[in-house]
Amino acid sequence: MGGLQQFSSRLAWNPLLDRLFPDGLMLKDADAHRYDRKILQSAFKKSAIEGYLDTMNPHLERGLTAWPQNKSFFFQHAVKQLLLEVAAEVFLGVEMGDEASSVNTAFVDTMLASMAVFKIPVPGTLWYRGLKGRKHLEDFVMTHIAAKRETEAQDIFSQICHATDEDGNVFSDSAVRDHIIFLLFAAHDTTTSTLCSIVYALAKHPEWQQRLREEYQSLGTASLSYDDLSKLEDTKLVFKEALRMYPPVPAIPRRTVKDMELFGYHIPKNTSVGLSPLFTHYMEEYWSNPTQFDPERFSKARAEDKKHFFQWIPFGGGAHKCLGLNFAEVQTKLFLFHLLTRYNISVKAGYEMPRSWVPLIFPADGLPVTFTPL
Repeated sequence: MGGLQQFSSRLAWNPLLDRLFPDGLMLKDADAHRYDRKILQSAFKKSAIEGYLDTMNPHLERGLTAWPQNKSFFFQHAVKQLLLEVAAEVFLGVEMGDEASSVNTAFVDTMLASMAVFKIPVPGTLWYRGLKGRKHLEDFVMTHIAAKRETEAQDIFSQICHATDEDGNVFSDSAVRDHIIFLLFAAHDTTTSTLCSIVYALAKHPEWQQRLREEYQSLGTASLSYDDLSKLEDTKLVFKEALRMYPPVPAIPRRTVKDMELFGYHIPKNTSVGLSPLFTHYMEEYWSNPTQFDPERFSKARAEDKKHFFQWIPFGGGAHKCLGLNFAEVQTKLFLFHLLTRYNISVKAGYEMPRSWVPLIFPADGLPVTFTPL
């Protein structure tokens, strides 16, 4: 580990994820991380994301139109399934079809296994189901690699299969597999968490539903283009405030790679340390009334998030800052556009959403909501 690196992401995450998401970008450090990240960045550049809109717009529209209306349903389950199907098209370039349910279950089992206390593959345990889920995901992705190598397409899977370094080298099949599985997990699980927080907040604050709806109506279009996205300033305020209050990843672990001094404390090599966005996002020295949902705090007039470079960190920071942050914002804006131009969102009077906090922040009850057509 050369350079000035003092913390390792790989050593911190490996005990939790090394068997479940081996060699994903988050589990790499230093030169290995920089090498892979540079190649993967091509899949998230502006021109690539612009192309993904052609897939996401119609799929989100179809999915939302088919959801229950005028009766309560569990939003978390529905949006997770929809985002997985969208991610499969955008990332893999394949229609999920009948495989969607089994792949979704595999992702859930794999993620939950990261919290397993006993990592012995005994049938019926979290760890056993997680390893079985991982194998299912591997088989699913590997069946498509050969075809992706033969032709080039817009999807991220194809781009990673054909991406080369400066010497013309491509990723191995196993590296493609590991990156795709990790990116799929990161893309649809964290965005599911984000949209649950946003939808809950909008249901509790209907004035913001109307404000966003008026913003969409002002565009005079039934389908967003890439250029439209930058005009959605109020939507971005809501997006940022929801991520402040409920960052999908509430804690970011690291492990020291050398002895160091931090804030006057001596920290030995190989010490586990952690950063908590959930704590940082509620520090009263940076945020006014931090427990209140107040998207205006991110407006240019107030700019509460500009007091410190690392006070708003739902996507982390530094070398490991989330590669897909722009994609996440684009997908969230598209979803909210199609949702709020069709439905009013409500929850039962007095409802307060319970949350599970690990490994990601999710509604503990599936978030029962009602969509009423406009």
